[in-house]
Amino acid sequence: MNRTWNSARALLLAVVLGLSLVHGGPASGAFRAAIAVRDVTPQKLLPVSGGVGPSAPVTRQIGQLTVRALVLENGGTRVAICSTDFLGFPGVLCDRVRGRAPGIPAQNILIGATHNHSAPDCYGFPDRSGKTGADLDYLDSICVKLAEAINEAVDRLQPARVKIATGKAQGKIAYNYYAEKLYDPRCDVIQVLNADGAPMATLINYACHPEVIGPGQGILCPDFVGPLYDRIHERKAGTGIFMNGALGGMVTADCRGPDGKDIQTWDECVRIGRLLADEALRIIAEVPAQENPALFCGSTTIEFPVENAVLRLVVSLSPLGFQLSDKGTIATQVNVVNLGSAQILTIPGEALPNIGYYLKRKMHGRHNLLFGLTNDAFGYLLTKEDWNSFERYDYITRTCLGEKTGEIFIEKALAFVNTCPRPAALQNR
Repeated sequence: MNRTWNSARALLLAVVLGLSLVHGGPASGAFRAAIAVRDVTPQKLLPVSGGVGPSAPVTRQIGQLTVRALVLENGGTRVAICSTDFLGFPGVLCDRVRGRAPGIPAQNILIGATHNHSAPDCYGFPDRSGKTGADLDYLDSICVKLAEAINEAVDRLQPARVKIATGKAQGKIAYNYYAEKLYDPRCDVIQVLNADGAPMATLINYACHPEVIGPGQGILCPDFVGPLYDRIHERKAGTGIFMNGALGGMVTADCRGPDGKDIQTWDECVRIGRLLADEALRIIAEVPAQENPALFCGSTTIEFPVENAVLRLVVSLSPLGFQLSDKGTIATQVNVVNLGSAQILTIPGEALPNIGYYLKRKMHGRHNLLFGLTNDAFGYLLTKEDWNSFERYDYITRTCLGEKTGEIFIEKALAFVNTCPRPAALQNR
């Protein structure tokens, strides 16, 4: 009888352990991680999008477009941080991906865009006749492949540690086109190590438009982010993943030549991508690893009035199925993630640098990261004081949801940050 009872108990234990793996990870709470990548370069040359309006035709391709998923897990919490090589990745597409990735709660899947200006349209921007050049089959294939990457990373989770660092990226990488020094030079780096201490993934969080090539040269490419990824791999720092920051108004790649004119070549993409990768690896190099870092993920919904007539037209004519409420608002998911000594806040668009500085100052991590253009990409977020106030900001005013978009986001996002636990590594400070 004892033997029968012991066998039954062993079987029950195996079932319970199996269920715990399916529904959120190992009971031990040990930190695990994995990363996976999919190539999403279109098989035929599709036109590329550099902003609101019709796409531009292309005649050639350089490099590959990819989607990347970094999955983290600890204490029953599982989070996916995803990056896509596009101008933006709207929430309606994010939801398609989440519906195909059952191993992670939908609200714990964060999907950002590098803000590449040389890739196909993911919004369905209408032209003057109301038609769109977006390839809907291609967009669906991106969603499928990103979900595949998430699911693969879940299947490959393994024991890991993290290194986290913040430092100023030196050299000719970025500047603000509107006001040269008005940008955040800080580069935040999260490096995931395997059990042997070898890098599995290097996440770089830095605010800069990848628009060296831009949409007007007939080239489909990942801009400087592609060479950045190549450099991370070349230096044996694992798989790279780039998450943009508060890059609005206009923090762009510093590809200016001696004559002040932009050098819009692939060689310049390589120079900037390699330099940013090298700086990130310099910043993270001597940082000690955090063993078994605590992990938290919270989500909330923020609604914004869509007061901008141009963006209302995009919402109404796009074939992607954007949803406006009866009040004329659009809703989006915003996340707070704590990882070890770091706190991450997602931004559904391009926040101006002053907003970025303020948010970081009010957050609670030793390292405060802002993931711009994540979970949505609604255009620019600027304060009511800047909105339509002077000629220099005319364009970003025309591509902002409304006068109070920035104010609404700051108030709601920081209120949510303050309801979330502080990073566990800092709770006793």
